[in-house]
Amino acid sequence: MRLSCLISGEVQGVGFRRYVQRRALDLGVTGYAENHSDGRVEVIAEGQREDLERLLHFIRRGPPHARVDHVDEQWSEGTGLQNFFVY
Repeated sequence: MRLSCLISGEVQGVGFRRYVQRRALDLGVTGYAENHSDGRVEVIAEGQREDLERLLHFIRRGPPHARVDHVDEQWSEGTGLQNFFVY
């Protein structure tokens, strides 16, 4: 499965992407996290549905200094991404 998220709030400059990367790697999820110029963070993740649901829980919570206001999520079939990168 593939989970695509756009996260808004105070999510840049607070370690959000690295936080997501650590959780994704712990769960065996592949994909990436990337800052957008409008202040949002995009997360694309692939793996088993239950692992992606766990990752989504962590995304909604965020690291200590972040504030997650909204998560726009979409689900689709996986495409075979490898590893988990931060851009």
